[in-house]
Amino acid sequence: MAKSNDGLIAIVKRDCPTCELVVPVLERLQETGTLLTVYSQDDPSFPESVKGVIDDRTLEQSFYHDIEFVPTLIRQDGGKESERVFGWNRADWEKFTGIQGLGEGLPDNQPGCGSKSVEPGVPEQLQARYGKVPMKSRKIEFSEWDDPVEQAFDRGWTDGLPIVPPTDDRILRMLSGTDRSPEEVLGLMPPDYMECTVEKIAINAVMAGAKPEYMPVILATVEAALNPKFTLHGVLCTLFFSGPVICVNGPITKSIGMNWGHNVFGQGNRANATIGRTLQLIVRNVGGGRPGEIDRAVFGNPGKYTFCFAEDETDPEWEPLHVSRGCTPGSNAVTLHHGHGTQAFADDFARSADQLARSLSMSLVNELHPKKAQSANVIVAISPEHYRIYKEDGWGRKEIEEALHHYTTRPGRDLIKGAHGIDAGIDPAMAEEMVPKFWRDHGILLIRAGGTAGLQTAIIGGWGGCRNHDEIQPVTHEF
Repeated sequence: MAKSNDGLIAIVKRDCPTCELVVPVLERLQETGTLLTVYSQDDPSFPESVKGVIDDRTLEQSFYHDIEFVPTLIRQDGGKESERVFGWNRADWEKFTGIQGLGEGLPDNQPGCGSKSVEPGVPEQLQARYGKVPMKSRKIEFSEWDDPVEQAFDRGWTDGLPIVPPTDDRILRMLSGTDRSPEEVLGLMPPDYMECTVEKIAINAVMAGAKPEYMPVILATVEAALNPKFTLHGVLCTLFFSGPVICVNGPITKSIGMNWGHNVFGQGNRANATIGRTLQLIVRNVGGGRPGEIDRAVFGNPGKYTFCFAEDETDPEWEPLHVSRGCTPGSNAVTLHHGHGTQAFADDFARSADQLARSLSMSLVNELHPKKAQSANVIVAISPEHYRIYKEDGWGRKEIEEALHHYTTRPGRDLIKGAHGIDAGIDPAMAEEMVPKFWRDHGILLIRAGGTAGLQTAIIGGWGGCRNHDEIQPVTHEF
């Protein structure tokens, strides 16, 4: 990298009224032989009246000198900076240069402008070009004739949709969204159990099209997925439909613009789409979980591209999902569920909380199979219109959950093998028992979400075939 000589250095740009203002001062300094070098960020002919202006449109010198504002005046001795001033203040400049009477006729003080080197997106490009980068991952070089997007398809890095090429500047920009070290290992990503570092996560977040401010949610999601209770390896290898479903709670959902309203499970929201997609790309590119290889799902589901949303926490009387699962009120958290497609439930006639819970339970008992019991978890997402019915009767989370568990508990004689002429079913020894459909503590994950018009509730079924209570559990991770 080229370095400036000793003496005074001025860095300016034409598109700055204060830089225009101090041109007579720069002329005076040059006349006295004090000023040695002037760099111009946007126009090598500016200032016209100052000799030997050096073109810094590449911003290399601005990056090297860490310029935040223009004009900046630097004293350099022995190749190192000793002091600087920026903007225009007559007293400061006179003290700095030792020359009295600078800038006669100018105002005593005028603030400067932002340097072009700190404009949005520029610092990362300059660091990638001229500075040190912290990335340890192997760099793949393409020729100028290669299309990086097509190369990503050819190399198997994508989920079937185009990705954003993870260039150094984009990765650096993504890493700016967290203060965690790029080298930090969050865990071993199945199925290949490769080290999953913050850097690897950032690379896949770039590819997914995420923004740096999403990184706290993305990192928490990966940590939740790597919790042994979530059994991510099993989710990847199962023949079943399921994949990770992410529900986000807390103030961060609002600050990063997540969707909990209309079309909450659908397209159109960048945060929802790219946070979920990042996890899926990490599973593919870090863990090696590719369809047709270790991923042996018979059908899969569209949510394996991405399935992420926020809970509607706009009603202060509602207890959010993460708080119901032990998190601190007002905290941020992610909950991961082993889910598949959305089942629609529509009841336009129920006008009481009890009627609606009875009606909803008729759909819930069909999850996986009407005769299966305690073999899967399920998300129940209540729309605002259905929630209004519950709320008008004074029902909150606890009352709704209690009713759903009550109405989905059925006589064992209706569920045993052979009952109703169907071979599938539970152990005949349970014929005289009342059998719950879901486990009490994590079988039903109740949330509020969805648009404000429509008497609907959404059911997101879960990975089936659990043999015991602890085998497959949703995981909530506070951050």
